Amino acid sequence: MAGLNDNTRGALLMVISMLSFTTNDTLIKLALRDLPLFQSIFIRGCCATLILGLIAWRMGQLGSWPTGRDRTLMLARTLCEALGTWCFFTALQHMPQATLTAIVQTAPLTITLGAALVLNERVGWRRINAILIGFAGVLLIVRPGANALGGYAIFALGALACVTVRDLCARAMSPVLPSVLAALAVSAGLTVFAGVGSGIEGWQPVSAPPLLFIALAGLCIVSGFITAVSAMRVGEIGAVAPFRYTSLVAALILGLLVFGEWPDALTLVGAALIVASGLFTLYRGRKTGAAAVAQAAEPPQP
Repeated sequence: MAGLNDNTRGALLMVISMLSFTTNDTLIKLALRDLPLFQSIFIRGCCATLILGLIAWRMGQLGSWPTGRDRTLMLARTLCEALGTWCFFTALQHMPQATLTAIVQTAPLTITLGAALVLNERVGWRRINAILIGFAGVLLIVRPGANALGGYAIFALGALACVTVRDLCARAMSPVLPSVLAALAVSAGLTVFAGVGSGIEGWQPVSAPPLLFIALAGLCIVSGFITAVSAMRVGEIGAVAPFRYTSLVAALILGLLVFGEWPDALTLVGAALIVASGLFTLYRGRKTGAAAVAQAAEPPQP
């Protein structure tokens, strides 16, 4: 990536991150044809935790465990990750991948709203309106009462709620907490959660194809995490964050090529409303932040 400016490199890294996460979803959905849910998550978690542990060890971060408020936030984040993963993959087994991805892509809107309500961050009326439009997009996809997605839409919305709380916890953490260490703790906690679940659910013999899918998914998870963190540190958030929506494009393509899935017209309209609202929210957040910085830089009036 030599010769590219920081924002371009950040955008490319974000695209790689979203492709990694979406490919992970596809691989796990393939593995779930032959293996139980908790067993699949447990095997993937073992792969990802081992890799992240080696990375944290090489970076000398294994001794920097959080204390006090950061420890509480990390535990809450780990619990949300475990519940969110269970909800997400339960829904993924029973609905098109692109449909589920579109619902979860509402997260930037719910996080913005949550930051205003919980962290007292300022959100203007334009972004509030964008959030409401994004929620209207979710209603078009879920269509309560129409039974379009069956009861599994509840799991999709549960995954969205968990992602929102998880990211609000991450935002409230101390900036000195190493990102790799936070990811390692979450991955280890999720693996333990899935291990307990697989003990209750029952263990099945693992053949080569699903094991390969899960191992590749573990690599994708690590790749997605590392590139996502790098993207946000290399480029400006306002320039990089919009590229997270490439995951929806990837989910549409992979869903069609691998599973023969394609969302109906109302779902596509709802997804378009979610993406448009998210992009506008990011734009307004960047513009408001720039205005606040400019105002703070002005000399006091005599």
